[in-house]
Amino acid sequence: MLPTEELFVYVYVLIHDLMLSGAVMIPRRPGPAPACTDAELLAVAEVRHLLGRRSEAGFLAEVARDWGHLFPVLPCQSEANRRTRWLRGAFEQLRTAIAARLPEDDCQQVDTSALPVKHPSRVRGPDQWTGPGNDLAARFGRDAARAEWFYGFRLAARTDLGSRIVRAWAIVPAAVSERDVAAALPEAGPPPRDLLADKGFSGRAFAAAQAARGTAVLVPPDKKQRAAMPSALLKVIAEWRNRIETTFSEITDRMELARHGAHTFCGLLTRTAATIAAHTLLLACLTHD
Repeated sequence: MLPTEELFVYVYVLIHDLMLSGAVMIPRRPGPAPACTDAELLAVAEVRHLLGRRSEAGFLAEVARDWGHLFPVLPCQSEANRRTRWLRGAFEQLRTAIAARLPEDDCQQVDTSALPVKHPSRVRGPDQWTGPGNDLAARFGRDAARAEWFYGFRLAARTDLGSRIVRAWAIVPAAVSERDVAAALPEAGPPPRDLLADKGFSGRAFAAAQAARGTAVLVPPDKKQRAAMPSALLKVIAEWRNRIETTFSEITDRMELARHGAHTFCGLLTRTAATIAAHTLLLACLTHD
């Protein structure tokens, strides 16, 4: 990755150019224009996730202390948080514009990862963690990767097998049936030829629905099937599955989304969109330019 100062400049110029071209469009707000522009605030937010800084207030203080010559007028933490939530649509536009720079793979993967919002021991009843619609609210779910229960939502994502670029994502209920996840993901671009999925996605109805779109569903072999397979093939299957596990690890752990610190569903949606946009930027631009 670039040195931090060059990273700020690169991300700001990229966002500014996308705004000028109309690829990233921000609705007008009433009142005078803020001293810190939307492009500057978006750049600060994206670099924070690229560097894996968990605290928004702490990173704003770091920017003011070490990079004040790049951002001479920074908003206070409360104003930055409020304006960043307003810009949540811009993060998704940024991700879409960057992802379009690379062609979609014929082979893609789909999976989910836990998005906790509260420790299970602190749940006492209904709370404010409710998204749009009565069916999207924080609930208990099982995190298979960590073999533990959590309270919150799930991040569902469909990624390219080769580049690992996230092509579509959604926040879904914690106890959702994984076969319903693909239906919840927005369809962008042509359907992939092959869709690699976990065992939870196996099922005739799901496979038939995907086949109608021209997509073959591939799930890992069960224990009996693995016993009859050569070790070289099992190694390839493990490497394929490891690609999406690596993607989720980068998004939730290295970029700190699993410890997002949001207090509302709107805040969670904003931080998820910003983090996935930063991950797309990392894979599509910073590793190819």
